[in-house]
Amino acid sequence: MFGRLFRVLSAVLFAWFVFMLGAAAYAAVKGRSAAAPEPDADEIDLVTTFGELEYESTASAFRGGRVTTWFAGGTLSLRRAQLDPAGATLRLRTVFGGGELVVPDDWRVETKILPIFGGVADGRPDGNPPAGGPTLRLEGVALFGGWGISSEASDEELVGA
Repeated sequence: MFGRLFRVLSAVLFAWFVFMLGAAAYAAVKGRSAAAPEPDADEIDLVTTFGELEYESTASAFRGGRVTTWFAGGTLSLRRAQLDPAGATLRLRTVFGGGELVVPDDWRVETKILPIFGGVADGRPDGNPPAGGPTLRLEGVALFGGWGISSEASDEELVGA
């Protein structure tokens, strides 16, 4: 019994070690983070690995984009952005990371995130506004991490301002 358990635990630890080596190699090749798009870009592509994500959008017609965090996290603020009238789709891929997504109070947010020991939580005090207006759709995967949705800056963000 203990021999079998020891072999399983050894295999899991070895797989974890290989995964960590792969993540470190990915970070070395990809860099800590990709160049952030201009704040007024209507579509974004943000990537951060073993680093901190800090991005604030001022887009006049935000349509969405992609955000990838590997062993990283931070804040993606859309408070000063205007949502495209057709809405927007933001594809989030998180592995051992995530962050805070800050949106205006009147935005409707729909989540279609596949949570694997992670997820997305909407912490806005008034909840999600009723359907009818433009909608921000969140799609993607949260593996051992996730995103929190808020409408105000966190205490940490206020301290850094």
